[in-house]
Amino acid sequence: MNMSHVIAPMRTFSSVLSRTPARQCQRFISTATTTRPTVPRLQAQLHQPVAQRRTYKTVEEAKSKYRSGPFSWKAGLLFVLTGAGLLWYFEHEKQRMQRKRIADATKGVGRPKVGGPFELIDQNGKPVTEKDLKGRYSLVYFGFSHCPDICPEELDKMAAMFEKVEAERPGALKPVFVTCDPARDTPQVLKEYLAEFHPLFIGLTGTYDQIKAMCKAYRVYFSTPSKVEPGQDYLVDHSIYFYLMDPEGDFVEALGRQHSPDQAAKVILDHMKDWQEYEPRSLATLQLQANL
Repeated sequence: MNMSHVIAPMRTFSSVLSRTPARQCQRFISTATTTRPTVPRLQAQLHQPVAQRRTYKTVEEAKSKYRSGPFSWKAGLLFVLTGAGLLWYFEHEKQRMQRKRIADATKGVGRPKVGGPFELIDQNGKPVTEKDLKGRYSLVYFGFSHCPDICPEELDKMAAMFEKVEAERPGALKPVFVTCDPARDTPQVLKEYLAEFHPLFIGLTGTYDQIKAMCKAYRVYFSTPSKVEPGQDYLVDHSIYFYLMDPEGDFVEALGRQHSPDQAAKVILDHMKDWQEYEPRSLATLQLQANL
């Protein structure tokens, strides 16, 4: 048997075995090296910018950040002021709309009208009609000079109301006193009587029928005794209200005994603020007109 034929295949097999482990080591080394980060990548990671943190000088300053929460005190103050402003605005609008409803209540269809035409004379004997009350607000009160208690108290209150309104809106209000007792309240009697309360009060009188017609127009109740002897003293029963009329001569609101002078003056001034077209005259003009 020729030995050369046996040795040749063995050499070939041994050469294959010697090469196989070397290839597997090379494959393992190449796989391991791909999973490790390269030097340039590590340098890039080290040089990435780090987020800057805010530093605090003291511990209290650091705690204050968490104590204030998400809102600052300025935001809280702004919130409170805004809420207060909105509350005031809505309350103001509510009161204004209420006054408007009161003022428009007597102007609707089917409602009884308060006020109207009249022809009387003042304490100086000068004729006065409803047209003379237009152009300004007027405060009308019905009474009589021989009233022992109620009329003097109400006229004192009327004078206080007028003074408060006059201080805010000079010449914007005309105070008017209408007698319910024309038989005794002559122009001269009214002039002396009203001078005790305020020099700018305007007193109106006339015949019994003229006074009755005006009281009917203003929805004022009054009653005098039917049988009275000449010179006999008597009382007149009448309504106790102040009638506020606007510059167009329309009824606005009735002020009763439950209103103090301050409250009544505020009501009048509020209605005046709502009215945009009134034209107040000077105090000197009002004084001159009252003395004519």
